[in-house]
Amino acid sequence: MFPRSAKSIVFDSFPDPSDTWEIIETIGKGTYGKVYKVLNRVNGSKAAVKILDPIHDIDEEIEVEYNILKALSDHPNVVKFFGMFYKKDVKNGDQLWLVIELCNGGSVTDLAKGMLKRGDRMEEPIIAYILHESLMGLQHLHINKTIHRDVKGNNILLTTEGGIKLVDFGVSAQLTNTRLRRNTSVGTPFWMAPEVIACEQQLDSTYDERCDVWSLGITAIELGDGDPPLTDLHPMRALFKIPR
Repeated sequence: MFPRSAKSIVFDSFPDPSDTWEIIETIGKGTYGKVYKVLNRVNGSKAAVKILDPIHDIDEEIEVEYNILKALSDHPNVVKFFGMFYKKDVKNGDQLWLVIELCNGGSVTDLAKGMLKRGDRMEEPIIAYILHESLMGLQHLHINKTIHRDVKGNNILLTTEGGIKLVDFGVSAQLTNTRLRRNTSVGTPFWMAPEVIACEQQLDSTYDERCDVWSLGITAIELGDGDPPLTDLHPMRALFKIPR
């Protein structure tokens, strides 16, 4: 389904965003760049853009996210993808723009923490709804042989209509017919499944899409308590304790 080599992306082949999108404000910071709210100059609609800069240091991650969004964003629980754009800028460095659906409700982590600050806890029916919708999105990825590998509350967003969307596929991985398991340790420590952590020490360790289910289970605890387990520990200490 997806091209195998990062060289399959030719930056110059993407249109310049300036004719279509205008930046309105900064709304967040992702792993590889800032996220902005943008206005479509043509039809007045709003979207979010992740601006990746400098682009040449992260070619592989760009390719992964672009290919997954392009192929799999046609699902109600995966963020919609509006296209990739390339902005040449000799002075400040070239930029790659990933334009996606604007989810004005923020992340489910923000929702849970906001409730706790007010002295409230997220009720179980709400947690169950978030988990159900997230599972539908994960099922769509897994059917298409893709592992998210970074499921957590910050990567589950709310729309203003109450929809749930999975985002941030920069560390996702494709499972091919000849490679039905992975052996690369990636993700955010507190949410990582034991079998993913094991890949750091044991070269013969592998994992499959079930690691996303573990991470979603940790996210359930995060939604109820405000944080995942072991957050009082240093991340490296947590990586040691999780498999045990």
